[in-house]
Amino acid sequence: MAKVKKHDVFIDMTAMSDVTVLLLTFFMLTSTFLPKEPVTGINAPASVKDIKVPDYNVMNILIDLKGKVYLNIDRPEVKLEALDRMSKQYGVTFSDQQKKVFVEQPYIGVPISRLPALLDLPMSDQDAHMRQYGIPSDSISNQLTDWIQIARDIDSDMKITLKADQTTPYPIVEKVMKDLVKIKANRYSLVTVLKGAPDGF
Repeated sequence: MAKVKKHDVFIDMTAMSDVTVLLLTFFMLTSTFLPKEPVTGINAPASVKDIKVPDYNVMNILIDLKGKVYLNIDRPEVKLEALDRMSKQYGVTFSDQQKKVFVEQPYIGVPISRLPALLDLPMSDQDAHMRQYGIPSDSISNQLTDWIQIARDIDSDMKITLKADQTTPYPIVEKVMKDLVKIKANRYSLVTVLKGAPDGF
């Protein structure tokens, strides 16, 4: 019986690895990264509505379990202009370095008077400092609506989203919603987690 000689099979994987790297690069460049939130563990309520929240030109309002409010303005130029106007309105000055850090910090989360001290802290300590305060949104000083109004004056096309934990007491969320109505910011999106539609839909 004749022996069958086995030959080693060589498969060139260069083309496959090139395609993999190209796909990975494509997804990295086209992905939109969510800003880091100052508070963790916010579980948005579930909803069956499937409407995508805008990825750009958005103000995100975040409410934690204790009712503290934080604001993210996603466009750096609008955020910096809003800071200049707020500093004039409240008589608080900022150095160039503080302004640079302000643009890098995703969320605004302290009263304007405490903002310079926050911006002097290392970035790693800023979230813990913000969790102690939040933006004032009471009847004495409603700086949240001031930030939103100023940002909308700069760009009237900015969208607003509102995110709170599913266990956050409703009166806390309702107060922020009423504040938005007072400044005629009646169109905003509630951030929810998509769940399956109930039976019968």
